[in-house]
Amino acid sequence: MDITTQKRNAKQFIQNWQNRGHEKQDSQSFWLQLLRDVLGVEEPEQFIKFEKKVQLSHESFIDGYIDQTHVMIEQKGSNKDLDKPIRQSSGELLTPFQQAQRYANNLPYSERPRWIVTCNFIEFRVYDMEHPNSEPVRIELKDLEKNYYQLEFLVDKSNEHLEKEKQVSLSAGELVGKIYDELLKQYKDPNNEHSQKSINQLCVRIVFCLYAEDAGIFGKRNMFHDYLEQFDVRQMRQALIKLFKVLDTKEEDRDPYLADDDPKLAEFPYVNGGMFSNEDIEIPSFTDELRSLLLSKASDEFDWSEISPTIFGAVFESTLNPETRRQGGMHYTSVENIHKVIDPLFLNDLKNELNEIKKTRQLATLKKKARKFQEKLANLTFFDPACGSGNFLTETYLQLRKLENEAIKLIYPNPSLDVGQAKDIIKVSIQQFYGIEINDFAVSVAKTALWIAESQMLEETKDIFYADWDFLPLKTYTHIHEGNALTMDWNNVIPNYACHYIMGNPPFIGASMMNKEQKEEAVSIFGKRPRTRSIDYVGAWYYKAAKFIQGTEIKCAFVSTNSITEGEQVQPMWSELYNKYHIIINFAYKTFIWTTEAKSKAAVHCVIISFSLLDNRNKIIFYDDTKECVNQINSYLLDAPNVLVRNRSKPLNKNTLKMTKGNQPSDGGNLLLTIDEKNRVIKKYPDLKEVIKLYLTARDYLHNNNERFCLWFKDKDVTNYNNPFVKRRLELVKQFREKSSARPTREKAQTPYLFFSTPQTNENYLCVPEISSERRRYIPIGFLTGDVIASNKLLIVLGAKLYDLGILESNVHMAWVRTVAGRLKSDYQYSSSVVYNTFPWPTPTDKQKAKIEKTAQAILDARALYPDSSLADLYDPLTMPKELLKAHQDNDRAVMEAYGLSVKGTTESDAVAHLFKMYEKLTKEQ
Repeated sequence: MDITTQKRNAKQFIQNWQNRGHEKQDSQSFWLQLLRDVLGVEEPEQFIKFEKKVQLSHESFIDGYIDQTHVMIEQKGSNKDLDKPIRQSSGELLTPFQQAQRYANNLPYSERPRWIVTCNFIEFRVYDMEHPNSEPVRIELKDLEKNYYQLEFLVDKSNEHLEKEKQVSLSAGELVGKIYDELLKQYKDPNNEHSQKSINQLCVRIVFCLYAEDAGIFGKRNMFHDYLEQFDVRQMRQALIKLFKVLDTKEEDRDPYLADDDPKLAEFPYVNGGMFSNEDIEIPSFTDELRSLLLSKASDEFDWSEISPTIFGAVFESTLNPETRRQGGMHYTSVENIHKVIDPLFLNDLKNELNEIKKTRQLATLKKKARKFQEKLANLTFFDPACGSGNFLTETYLQLRKLENEAIKLIYPNPSLDVGQAKDIIKVSIQQFYGIEINDFAVSVAKTALWIAESQMLEETKDIFYADWDFLPLKTYTHIHEGNALTMDWNNVIPNYACHYIMGNPPFIGASMMNKEQKEEAVSIFGKRPRTRSIDYVGAWYYKAAKFIQGTEIKCAFVSTNSITEGEQVQPMWSELYNKYHIIINFAYKTFIWTTEAKSKAAVHCVIISFSLLDNRNKIIFYDDTKECVNQINSYLLDAPNVLVRNRSKPLNKNTLKMTKGNQPSDGGNLLLTIDEKNRVIKKYPDLKEVIKLYLTARDYLHNNNERFCLWFKDKDVTNYNNPFVKRRLELVKQFREKSSARPTREKAQTPYLFFSTPQTNENYLCVPEISSERRRYIPIGFLTGDVIASNKLLIVLGAKLYDLGILESNVHMAWVRTVAGRLKSDYQYSSSVVYNTFPWPTPTDKQKAKIEKTAQAILDARALYPDSSLADLYDPLTMPKELLKAHQDNDRAVMEAYGLSVKGTTESDAVAHLFKMYEKLTKEQ
């Protein structure tokens, strides 16, 4: 949900709840609406629990509790004062907060709240239980439109504070967007390449000046504002041109009479760093609206010193055209997600090392260790080869400087006496951070974000020493390079022997979505091996990195779409990484949703993979909110043998029945009929009844939608149905196929009465939906009769029996699906070549096979108990009938026994590891 929508919804929420609020009648709808409309929770009913039981001397109930963020809510009516005690059923007088505290103290330790919120429909009070004696944050309903962000801790478990910094950064991004839009209107030719680059550079300069005046970098506050305020609209353009020239000129090189001509301009310091060096940028004329926006909204009414350079850099970059962002594959990253990469890659180890140093008791030894630690920090180098707005590099710089400041406090226990110059005390520099970015605007943003971060951290170090060090002129230079990372030699940016860590989130572009140039770039890196064209664009960064780190101890961690660890990409993607480059995966995050801080939020299903040539003993797999220490991590991100499953055209096991796609129409919809069309046609042409069949897509099958039909002339003489309706439909099919760009489709125009493919026969068959929700523990698989026509979105096994159903509906087979199947977003994408044909079937005894047939029939019988429920309803994990669940559990046990797996204690990972061993053995035998 973007900021504008949140503000609009918050305003509406205020209007809805002004002058109302009954504790019993309104509490739940109040919180559900707040979570859904203002805070963007899609299913708030699943997110918050009402009336949670808690055992005091009697059974009592908590008004609201949010497990995910550990929030307890004590709700009172609008007629209650949150400061006044209320008599309890026990006779005690307790304030709402004291009442909530009593509940919290009687909960299991793991359920005790991090936050307590008391509310009376007029005001929210937020108590941080990490600091139980501190004053609560007070948020009045009437102010929610501007302060709604203070309630984001309700839904964001990473929110250790109330995130004012984040909100300021997002609001700053909105201002930049407005300035950008107004400036763009003033350009004579806004589509001209020079104009495009100029407006990007102009926005960067304006933002730097706005930040510099608020942060005191220019020497005093409001300098930029006060200088521009002297000029009317017609003079603003020239005023900026003069200012930029002065900022790029050393004081000793300026006109000696400048202070006489324009004293406010002469006060500005020299900036350096190349930010203002290009005098060729095109600056348009201003309008009254633009002048007011810059001086009032962006300067007078906004404090830029509080922005987070990590978040703001990403939001700033989002002022680019959304279509440009999509084509470039850019996605902007939250601080929480950045830490998913940098914490296990290096930051946790550095924090642990500093904590150990702090335990040193002898002062001289403590200072020596702290100085050595600071030198270590100052010699680490970080490289992001797809750095975008530089948020990975910026956040890493901020974290290193915070650690350095902790070390500085240990080195200089008497800071007021030890004060020296910043250059002598601060060792960590933005010169340790390297990046490549193809977009020139993003390069400028990344440099600016690092400069802002450097400024903010200088202020924190100054506070330690009570020092008055100047930030300007800029003395450090950023190593952010404009260029195409896939065609550049990374050694020209940073030699591999000098690099310690590579990180980032390279572009997310699917193999089928790449343009011609991107495809050529990727293939030139992958090589023209079989199926390399199926690898996503992000894979090219893995290959470049794997080659770059040869002979070094560099550790890498990339965010990637989960597709590179699923389905048909795995084998071509990872075989060379393992066999040629010998990489080792040391930690990984399994699939999660990667959200962003950009104005147009992107949400992608991602994984994080860290690799190097070093074999870490402590390997970690992160998933959901847990982590598991493992011995190895394979390309499917499992603690299992490193086996790469290769697509197959035939089943791995001999005598396994063939699976094919259902029948593909390729007819432009002209062989298909709705139920109304079917009834009208049969009424007019009764003889067509025998060739009109029920037609099922995967969705129809799962949701009991028996309202789609088709003309099915297979094994029929079409000339016996020579009527105007059939003629017209077949002529339309013929025309549709003749216009196709695919030769096989054009050839099928000669038989318009037949589907493009018709693998189905008259016998009964087993069907598997090609796409199925990941929420389901089991994919709903079932039998259909031969007179029901399966679409190509259903996979079919002709002649299948109960035993086949039992195996495919088992937890063992579903474990295989979850591991090797492709995904559509996060939903299972079943295929015969990747899943079914590669699946190792068991070799059961006759007794075991009979038992599986019996448990498979029990699954069908359990479904039959609910004739009015669809398969989608029956297999919803929240509503799955107990009879069906038990039938599946019995079937699971029977199948596990056939595999020789212990029913007790075997995890899904164990089952997959067993299947991988079987797969490896079977493929070697062939």
